[in-house]
Amino acid sequence: MAQAWKCAGLRWAADGPVLTWVGGRRSVLARGKRVAFGVAEGGVRTCVGARGNACPVRAGVPGRSTGARCEECARLDRVHSVAADTMADDPRPYHVYLAWFGPGLVKVGITAVERGSARLLEQGAVCFSWLGHGPLMAARRTEELLRAALGVPDRIPYAHKRAVRAALPESASERAAEIAGLHARAVALGGWPEALTPEPFRGVDHAGVFGIDGAERGSAAVAEVAELVAGGAIGGELVAAAGPDLHLATERGVVVLDTRLMTGWELLAAEGEPCAVPVREPRRAAGVQEGLF
Repeated sequence: MAQAWKCAGLRWAADGPVLTWVGGRRSVLARGKRVAFGVAEGGVRTCVGARGNACPVRAGVPGRSTGARCEECARLDRVHSVAADTMADDPRPYHVYLAWFGPGLVKVGITAVERGSARLLEQGAVCFSWLGHGPLMAARRTEELLRAALGVPDRIPYAHKRAVRAALPESASERAAEIAGLHARAVALGGWPEALTPEPFRGVDHAGVFGIDGAERGSAAVAEVAELVAGGAIGGELVAAAGPDLHLATERGVVVLDTRLMTGWELLAAEGEPCAVPVREPRRAAGVQEGLF
């Protein structure tokens, strides 16, 4: 019987995206590489647990869930979470950043300094700049200050990020213009915590890393994977990757796969199977023209 592997999610390393598997196995994803897998007949998607611990009841989770956790494990996963403001005593230094995902989509956020830009790659930030660094609570207060004073959110639905990629400006300078202006407004504000050290604007562009820069832009996506199902399979050449998304050139055209839909499934290697999973039409941002993926 073919070996089955349980996906633990997509991670971003300095050299690109990596699929991780329960047990420690890693699959480096290079553009041009074929990515193909299937779900065994009779397979069931189960909860991935919380904070490194298995779900005690191996609860089933819906195929369309991007969290892959049951209600109880989702609650436990947020305990002692920086995002949930339950780690006020975290001694690590934190960066405050501005991230740009496309025209009109900018957010402010924080990430541990030791993580570098990994958090921005995982979120699918097309470009970003640090604003400053300091203790966690100083970073958190600065984040709140910018949200209130500049009207910049700290969360953006991922579907919106994916949709606006079809309207990216072609040059890195154009892509950085919006956060450059916000950075200037942010440093001019009063009321920054004394413990936070401001940093100058340095735009970091990820379009080339993602494979969506200039001449690398491919054909428009014809579909997005809605969910994986028992007995289903998908395979294609990896033409781009951004955040959790893989863009696969399949026999039906480019299909976008959100790798968060893979977690919780036992997956098998696939060969020449056609794209046989439920799909939906790609969401388009208002006024966005075809042309990217």
